[in-house]
Amino acid sequence: MTQTEKHAAFAALHVPGDPLILYNIWDAGSAKAVAEAGAKAIATGSASVAAANGFADAEGLPIGLALANAALIVEAVDLPVTIDFEGGYAIEPDGVAANMKRLAATGAIGCNFEDQVVGGEGLHATEAQAARIRAARAAVGADFFINARTDIFLKAKAETHDAVKVEAAIERARAYAEAGASGFFAPDLADLALLERLCGASPLPVNFMAWPGSPTAADVAAAGVARVSHGPFPHKLAMKALKDAAAAEFAGT
Repeated sequence: MTQTEKHAAFAALHVPGDPLILYNIWDAGSAKAVAEAGAKAIATGSASVAAANGFADAEGLPIGLALANAALIVEAVDLPVTIDFEGGYAIEPDGVAANMKRLAATGAIGCNFEDQVVGGEGLHATEAQAARIRAARAAVGADFFINARTDIFLKAKAETHDAVKVEAAIERARAYAEAGASGFFAPDLADLALLERLCGASPLPVNFMAWPGSPTAADVAAAGVARVSHGPFPHKLAMKALKDAAAAEFAGT
């Protein structure tokens, strides 16, 4: 498939109530493994990619390495590939646009793009983040899936997640949609009633991040979710298996 065809296929997989399942990977080898397991698309997790290369999350991985890794993943599989691009490695819209253009040039057909101030405090103001999304869209054109992530819930304790925060998220979803986003990602929102409210009001398909002990894919599908990803947890599971296997070998010597 061409990049345009991959984007179209990927976008079509976002169906509320019948979500696309993304089991996040970190390099070409893990991408091949997940593709062979039956994946319909491939998605990276920024924390996993950073850890696999010895860096911290939050854009600790140099952008050159992030882009080179993305290109290797795209080359390794025949599936659509979306990259967790964090905050776009820039603050100002012009910088975001330049970096997004470089990402699209790797052959990736989409990205996650978050609204927290990477390396700073809090979130970008709604209009400021919308301007960043608008610049990204202008840079990459129509055939690129911008999954706009809000960290309203990630930055707050679960017990404080409430209707007020959901309304704030809906306001951002509407602004991000108008700016050109393709999807809306609200990690750490696990209350199914609140999630259903968000899915019902968002003009964009909603992405849920699963973790050990979170609601099931069936549960969040019933709430209207269109995409389920797994963040850093596949990498953590793989590293635990490696560590445990190594420890068992060392213990036997």
